Amino acid sequence: MGFRVQWRRKRGTDEWHVYTFIADRPIRQLKDKIRALTSRTSQQNPRDVLIRLNQIMRGWANYFKHAVCKAALSSLASFTWHRVISWWMALHRWNWEEVRRRFTDRNGRWQKLSADGVELFDLQAVTVTRYRYRGNTIPTPWTCLNHA
Repeated sequence: MGFRVQWRRKRGTDEWHVYTFIADRPIRQLKDKIRALTSRTSQQNPRDVLIRLNQIMRGWANYFKHAVCKAALSSLASFTWHRVISWWMALHRWNWEEVRRRFTDRNGRWQKLSADGVELFDLQAVTVTRYRYRGNTIPTPWTCLNHA
């Protein structure tokens, strides 16, 4: 279902644990969807494209947030940012100085990309909650004596 499960040694110890990673195919498919929406020759409304990108990325991140995925989410956030910026540069005929002027504050910090009040979803902000092995602590109805 899009995950790759592996036994790995925990960093800094001699303990071995089961880790789930995101497989390569879902990452490739997400990048293909982002590329399709942010084609440099696209004349779509940037607000509509950001809404659709946010829907896709939010759903994807919520599905895969239980894996070891912090680096993958960071890489995908950077990929999406660059795709949107390059699309807007082609759409509005901006050069890099105009992009920096529009999307940085007075201190030189980058602001979130937004169009008509819709901000680009930040994949890096997703909290990763990994699955915890519970083993025998999972309650089971078959151990109860009064089951009739």
